[in-house]
Amino acid sequence: MNDTSSLRRERSLLALLGFVCLGLVGGALYLQFALHEDPCPLCIIQRYLFLLIALFAFVGAARKGWRGIALFETLIVITAVAGIAGAARHLYIQLNPGFSCGFDALEPVVDNLPPAHWLPSVFKVAGLCETVYPPIFGILLPGWALIAFVLTFVLVAASLWRRRANRRLNTA
Repeated sequence: MNDTSSLRRERSLLALLGFVCLGLVGGALYLQFALHEDPCPLCIIQRYLFLLIALFAFVGAARKGWRGIALFETLIVITAVAGIAGAARHLYIQLNPGFSCGFDALEPVVDNLPPAHWLPSVFKVAGLCETVYPPIFGILLPGWALIAFVLTFVLVAASLWRRRANRRLNTA
């Protein structure tokens, strides 16, 4: 595969990742507004992280060269690690009833971020982290978020690693 088609493929995959992350946030909004599943502080933080990954993916897809793409893919990997930590913590809280997420400590922080003032219905905390909503295909919501963050991390990190290995082989 030549470098131009490889670059085009990578840019397309980044755009796809951006749309998938927007779809995940759209799914969360559907659960909130249609099924009345109120978001907790960790839910809102995970929304921010999915939106940040989408932003990095779209900006990376707009880059013309590998260096710019690598920068934004690195930012995606870092954000996915934060998402893994948040979703894993959320899942732990839901699997251990009575263990609070620190609602009082996290809520003011999350509710004072600028998007919570711009779009309060989307970014304001309305629920508790320990509230368990019905699972989807047997998996709790933070479990799905964890899966999405892990897949994002693995796939984007593998792409970065593969390109770095190819570059080393070509320069050796």
